[in-house]
Amino acid sequence: MCGLEIQVEAGVVTGIRGNRDDVWSRGHLCPKGVSLGAVHHDPDRVRNPLIKVDGEFREVSWDAAFRRCTELLTPVIEKYGIGAVTAYTGNPLAHSFSLARYAGVLMGMSGMPVTYSPGTVDQWPKNLSSHLMYGLWWNFPVPDIERTDLLVIMGANPAASQGSLLAAPDVMGLIDGIRKRGKVIVIDPVRTQTAAQADEWLPIVPGTDAALLLAVAHTLFAEDLVNPGPHVDGCLDGLETMRDVAAAWPPERVSDVTGIDVDTIRRLARELAGAGKSVVYGRIGLCNQEFGSLASWMVDVINILTGHFDTPGGAMFPKPAAWSITTQPLPGLEGGLPEFGRWHTRVRGAKEVLGQAPVSCMTEEIATPGEGQLKALITVAGTPVLPPPGGDKLDEVLPMLEAMISIDLGVNETTRHADVILPGLSPLEQPHHDDLILLFAIHSIANYSAPVFDPGDRPHEWEILIRLTGLCTGTPAEDVDVAAIDDGFFDYLAFTRGVDGAELRTLYDAAGLKGGPERILDLTLRTGPFGDQYGKNPGGLTLDLLKANPNGIDFGPMVPQLPDILGTPDKKIRLAPQYLLDDLPRLQARMQRPAEQLVLVSRRHLRSNNTWLHNVPALMKGKDRCTLLIHPDDAARCGVSDNDVVTVKSEAGEIKVPVEITDAIKPGVVSMPHGWGHGKPGTRMSVANSSPGANTNALSLPTFVDEPSGNGALNGIPVTVLEDQARFEAAPTG
Repeated sequence: MCGLEIQVEAGVVTGIRGNRDDVWSRGHLCPKGVSLGAVHHDPDRVRNPLIKVDGEFREVSWDAAFRRCTELLTPVIEKYGIGAVTAYTGNPLAHSFSLARYAGVLMGMSGMPVTYSPGTVDQWPKNLSSHLMYGLWWNFPVPDIERTDLLVIMGANPAASQGSLLAAPDVMGLIDGIRKRGKVIVIDPVRTQTAAQADEWLPIVPGTDAALLLAVAHTLFAEDLVNPGPHVDGCLDGLETMRDVAAAWPPERVSDVTGIDVDTIRRLARELAGAGKSVVYGRIGLCNQEFGSLASWMVDVINILTGHFDTPGGAMFPKPAAWSITTQPLPGLEGGLPEFGRWHTRVRGAKEVLGQAPVSCMTEEIATPGEGQLKALITVAGTPVLPPPGGDKLDEVLPMLEAMISIDLGVNETTRHADVILPGLSPLEQPHHDDLILLFAIHSIANYSAPVFDPGDRPHEWEILIRLTGLCTGTPAEDVDVAAIDDGFFDYLAFTRGVDGAELRTLYDAAGLKGGPERILDLTLRTGPFGDQYGKNPGGLTLDLLKANPNGIDFGPMVPQLPDILGTPDKKIRLAPQYLLDDLPRLQARMQRPAEQLVLVSRRHLRSNNTWLHNVPALMKGKDRCTLLIHPDDAARCGVSDNDVVTVKSEAGEIKVPVEITDAIKPGVVSMPHGWGHGKPGTRMSVANSSPGANTNALSLPTFVDEPSGNGALNGIPVTVLEDQARFEAAPTG
């Protein structure tokens, strides 16, 4: 989202810096932006289609690649049906100009009954709680960090992530601004860089955040500090139910389990209620735990109870200038209905939640024979061998597939198993206007960037997706009428906004914009909150207007939107959804469970917070970041020293990793970064393979999930740490 100035000489990127005139980022940029030149020029990047012949990849023409896709997939569908085919879509969908706008074509029109995504190892508890509370499964209240005076951060590290489900320019600069006028508190088992820059760090026992927040709610009710405010009172349902629920969670009940003392819990509640502008922000550390849905829900409950909801400086709903296709309501789930489990997975019997099942189910669905066994997989910009629980087991079963097709830029840990790799364009070969991330932005902005390099006549990802969609429905990939399917998709999107797509297409044809994501972008801009509504609002936003403003257009900060934004039938917030209340007995049972000696949590690093960054040379310099953080007390008890290579074991598996002893972590907790585990045979990631690291998700049990959402629990995993005896015995003596 940050505006960049990119210097190019003789077809080579010679420098990238922040654009100080950009209305959003004002010169700020992060390692992802700096690395785009390296990604584009990466010698390992796949630029031409690859097909596997006798176990080796061979470059072929696009026509030959599409024919090979037909040869592979058609027999599978004819023999087993489309139910034997699935897709995995990776998180670059949120950032790619084509994929963000067209992945829904493959998932919605191909006929595949089940698809998978990293959503169920990321933010699915937040999707669930927002769906149940507001009837909005992709509209989340975000902290107005530009205007708040007290920020409480739980399970998030913006210093590394730059904000997650929160888009703000120079987020740490904004947090420093809060400290100057107020206070920042970080609740996290690890003293992250964000925690180190905060006013207060509260180390919490992993997986107990929901209990802590329930105790905060108890204090608010007990001390008569609840005051949602008149603008919320009129659209709030369930306040008295919430009072009854919170009554059972006094601070004394949760203090020992959470590791946060009673006085601190009460003080936290009083500070949140007493501040003129305060907000609680919870993110992936809350989502990726066994009580992720309860914790995500309670963050919003506290913001509502303290009167810091839908008001400047509190938690507010963004207003994106262009609506996202992702926000389209799911059939059968309009209005925030808790009608989940409409289908269950074949092997484990995991229930569907918001159209998804746990991504970890994919392994057993491939490996287990019988009716409905998965026989073919399409991956789109994702490597499920690394992020999901038990990804190492998926790596073992992928060769069982009869067909595997990947849309990807590289031969990585997953795509090395593919029969065909169809390369997308580099980020600098396609335009950009954000789609999904603007749903979390603290300002309503629009910003279009033209491609830096001409990709020639290579197919774009949207065209590839349409061809594979047609193939799934019975047409050879090479014969698919891409324009016809694209027009039908456009007409559907136009229909959802009350305009006639066929009529609009004649106008676009006359203007020379005959199809593709730019036509969809113009539709979403024009029919958005600031759009020209195809002439009904003269002077309103259009793609042409945006192109005439290369530094973007800022329509201002977030504004109150209740009750109009709510998607519930009665336009009320459901403060205490019964579906979530039904999970409280599971949390109560957790309160009685003996403490584990050691539990594992995940972490991010600014220069390696996504797997694809591991192949950028400049970002991989410096000391090894794939280390196990451990407190000195635990290191002494386990008999390990700094830089020792240890074996970390869980019920699911074991890995070997070097130790980093630090007091920046709570005793009883160890931490590993996610996204590592490179160096597998057949991959073409020379930089990443030189520092492969260990895949922490080999320690994650696929069945260890947040039960209401099905999200994988990647934090709070019981582990043991042992010195690597083989290494010790091999060490030289004397």
